[in-house]
Amino acid sequence: MNKKSFILLYFLFLVTFGTIGFYLLGENNWSWVDSIYMTVITLSTVGYGEVHPLTDAGKIWAVLVIIFGVTGIGVLIRTFREEFIQIEQYRVNKMMKNISKLKNHFVICGYGRMGAVIARELQEKDLDFVIIEVNDKKVEKIRSKGMFCVHGDATSEETLTAARVDNAAGVAIVLDTDQDNLFVTMSMKTTNPELFILSRCSLEDNNSKLIRAGANRVVNPYTAGGHRMAEILSKPQVEDSISVLSPKHAGMNLTLDEISLENLTQYDGVLLKDSNIREDYDVMVVGIINSAGETNINPEPGTVLNTTDTVLLMGEVDKMNRFKENLPS
Repeated sequence: MNKKSFILLYFLFLVTFGTIGFYLLGENNWSWVDSIYMTVITLSTVGYGEVHPLTDAGKIWAVLVIIFGVTGIGVLIRTFREEFIQIEQYRVNKMMKNISKLKNHFVICGYGRMGAVIARELQEKDLDFVIIEVNDKKVEKIRSKGMFCVHGDATSEETLTAARVDNAAGVAIVLDTDQDNLFVTMSMKTTNPELFILSRCSLEDNNSKLIRAGANRVVNPYTAGGHRMAEILSKPQVEDSISVLSPKHAGMNLTLDEISLENLTQYDGVLLKDSNIREDYDVMVVGIINSAGETNINPEPGTVLNTTDTVLLMGEVDKMNRFKENLPS
């Protein structure tokens, strides 16, 4: 007989004999319903009071029911806690087994504001990734969202091994301090020399140190955010901008920009092939969004442009910047 079955029988025994005891001690004043009710409220110690006045023998019987009931409840609570721990441990073991099978996945070190955004983007793209996080509450939050998470310090070799960094395609290191990011960058580059590493830094002076440590790209969120806001402020036509990175081709430096043609009258009513956007700036028009929100991906050369359109341009960063320099302020 297992522990759960034994506890169940124990409580059935208490309720049965407690009920019989109250019924017999109550003589003709107690019904079976009264006796069951008295037993249950005595076992649960809710303190509703006696159904009928108790004799001295009845009070002694109630004390015995309470003593054995409290003992049983303590065992029951401990058993449930053990079961919960076992279930949780089973879930963790199953998740770690799935993580051990991953290949060409991504690793996110740290689940702060940047890490949460990166994780959400990768999840929306249905890409495999693992988050390394040391904070207990954050780990629970991550796992509740159905994401893989290794609970540990990213500066530990054991944690990196558990996240299968050796099989990863790329990693985003977004820990709180530049020192931690630098240390983890060196550790990961040693573990997997082919790994594409994108690291966060807070101070511009640490940018070159992270590159020397092995980071392929370094992002300063404050500088990047400032540049982005300044660009929108000075060039309102730029509605959005996305960097295109490749873990296998670190030298590729492309950007995808969403630019409104409002106030760009030179393109109003002009065929795409006659706009000379590609010829003049060496960038590609990969999509057009009209005023109704309809998207035309890879538009035909004969597509007519309008100032109410938003174009999606892709090209190298320096060439895209040259196009944006000619946008009206």
